[in-house]
Amino acid sequence: MLFGVCKDYDRRDSRVRDYDLLILRFGEIMMKGRNRSKFEKVVYKHVQTLLKPYPRTEIQKEFGRIYLILNGEPMDDIIVEMKKVFGVTSICPVKVAPSKLEDIVSTAVSFMKAEPAPDGTTFKVSARRVWKEFPHSSQDMNRLVGGPILGTCPQLKVDVHHPEIELRVEIREHGTYLFSEIIPGAGGFPLGSNGKAMLLLSGGIDSPVAGWSALRRGLEIECVHFHSYPFTSKKAEEKVIDLAAVLSRYAGEIKLHLVPFTEIQTSLVQTGQENLVITLMRRSMLRIATKLAEQSGALALVTGDSLGQVASQTLSSMNVIGRVTDLPLLRPLVMSDKIDIISLAQRIGTYDLSILPYEDCCTLFVPKSPSTNPNLRIVERIEQSLPDLEEQIERAVNGTETVLIRPGQPIVRSASDTSEDVIQDKWF
Repeated sequence: MLFGVCKDYDRRDSRVRDYDLLILRFGEIMMKGRNRSKFEKVVYKHVQTLLKPYPRTEIQKEFGRIYLILNGEPMDDIIVEMKKVFGVTSICPVKVAPSKLEDIVSTAVSFMKAEPAPDGTTFKVSARRVWKEFPHSSQDMNRLVGGPILGTCPQLKVDVHHPEIELRVEIREHGTYLFSEIIPGAGGFPLGSNGKAMLLLSGGIDSPVAGWSALRRGLEIECVHFHSYPFTSKKAEEKVIDLAAVLSRYAGEIKLHLVPFTEIQTSLVQTGQENLVITLMRRSMLRIATKLAEQSGALALVTGDSLGQVASQTLSSMNVIGRVTDLPLLRPLVMSDKIDIISLAQRIGTYDLSILPYEDCCTLFVPKSPSTNPNLRIVERIEQSLPDLEEQIERAVNGTETVLIRPGQPIVRSASDTSEDVIQDKWF
């Protein structure tokens, strides 16, 4: 099952011209320091992985850039894939001309004639002579290219300070690159360049967005989801697998740990502390997630908490809940408004899945008046009164099933206490 992403990219304009290659630019932060080479290699590998369905493409790398030679492969589809590459700040479709003045001028004129520009549209030419043996300077080329364009496209006007269209002309020995469109990339840090974290993935809107945000900051993530059979359905599990599959299209692959939570949740409900059930439940989830993180080498936990959004996300509640783990708790959305989170969920392709009406364990047994200001000592005293809680947590960890999701491949399921893998015929 494939999901739409990168909805801010309009394919219509790009089909006006027959482009030859794409330029991927890295962020400035990647160009600094001793990590530059490592970051570039990570981006290059990510690009290679996403281009496997397009075998005719060629990849060339230079300082701060990657060039993708299309060789007839569908540019629009490749741009959508490249917008998933963290560390790439922009993508430019490029037309290539021979590095001879007459060829550059004729290609530039054709390029601008294809531009859907109404009367009065402003433009300028920005030439850059990378090949120093070319007989005309950059300043000369601005004039030599701009003059014929004005003569052929009378609807255009020159504005060298704030043009609506900037035609960039890069003159190189093996060919001259002409481009004007700059498509925003994913930005951030290259995938996995800042370590690994464990994402608590529910079926809601927030946690998948938090996972995407963590990926964008260079974290490799594994996901952990808590289910409560028979109170939650298989549809709820499938929904979460589908959400993890969307994230896998940005990450290359995602491990999803499915934790049986029914026993623990039932015990907590039976304490009679209705207003503290959510606090107790989330503390147990963090305990389990911490153990799974330690097993997988993850150095932090990631949650979709947004300050003040629900009772368990008040500052007091987050303080009491977070005290149960020694791992850093990363909350990428903590200061985000709900409308901004929804907008990002729609853009990355998780929103339509998140709003499907299948309940997860976080929505079960929700009290009428959950505590927004829990007392840590009282919460700890309740937990100490449950002598089987630690054993239940260990059983939940041991009973965890792991699902490996890779785009374009069937998912692989395995229980943590067995070496056998089961390949399930569900593709993404």
